[in-house]
Amino acid sequence: MVKGRGDQTGSERLFYEEREDIVNIAGFVDLHIHGAGRYDTKTDEPGHILKIAELHGREGTRAILPTIYPGSLLEMKKNMGAVKMAMELQRAEGRKSKGSSLHATAFILGVHLEGPFLNPARCGALDGRSFLKPSLPSFQKIIEGHEDIVRIITVAPEMPGALRLIEKCAASGIRVNMGHSEATYEEAVEGKKAGATGITHIFNAMRPFHHREPGLAGLGLIDEDLYIEVIADGVHLHPKTLELVFNRKRLDRIILVSDAVKGAKKKGMPIYDTAGLLAGSGGTLSDAVEELRYLSIPDAEIIEAAIDNPSRYIRHFSLPL
Repeated sequence: MVKGRGDQTGSERLFYEEREDIVNIAGFVDLHIHGAGRYDTKTDEPGHILKIAELHGREGTRAILPTIYPGSLLEMKKNMGAVKMAMELQRAEGRKSKGSSLHATAFILGVHLEGPFLNPARCGALDGRSFLKPSLPSFQKIIEGHEDIVRIITVAPEMPGALRLIEKCAASGIRVNMGHSEATYEEAVEGKKAGATGITHIFNAMRPFHHREPGLAGLGLIDEDLYIEVIADGVHLHPKTLELVFNRKRLDRIILVSDAVKGAKKKGMPIYDTAGLLAGSGGTLSDAVEELRYLSIPDAEIIEAAIDNPSRYIRHFSLPL
């Protein structure tokens, strides 16, 4: 199998020339991030979002897509409002200082809606009681007033009404990931046909791969078009599973994400909720880089997954210089 690669970017060329640490060459782009330290996206305070951007920026992340938890209509709109205000404050500060004050913080790209149109059977650590049946009216109510900042939405494609919603989102320029899903392989294929282009944290919160029913995870692993989010902390995915992904999946379709949440007790370690469920990562993409290097994944492939691929996935939105 020929593994696809995009054109060599400036950051990649510079890496080859200098051979310095990746963190010092170019910042990472994290498209699935809920929080850091004492802060998360379940807030109506823009200062909390800015703090998340600062904490991840210190660890080498160049841009982030704050990810909104599923919740009530009012709660999700408040959370999106906090991100939107943080974006405005960040841009105003950047204009005031001509961007110099933003070099140590991550640029906020918009929001990733992780739900609420998900399957309760695969809620993971999310509150399945807040999930909604996919419908265009519900979707419009959620994003009303925030249409300009919604970049990605995660949807379970097998839910009744999901395919029509996926079509609408794709037509509106919103990237659709499939996730928190019980989809069979055939149902996942239908989601792709409707316009889905990615898969949220592959293997996690979805039907397990089976040799007679590969499901959404199987489609993500072998499909040549779909992008897949990969949490590389060595716990969400076993190290050998990480090796499998990088050996099998088309390289320009792998996107490293932190799925970072608040509450980190020890840097880089996974976070569990009060019920003992794996709730997210306590690390940043720099920790994922260390894990992949330990597994001897080539640096050029890490760069693709942490910088080039996520940038391409949301290419129709501006990244800072």
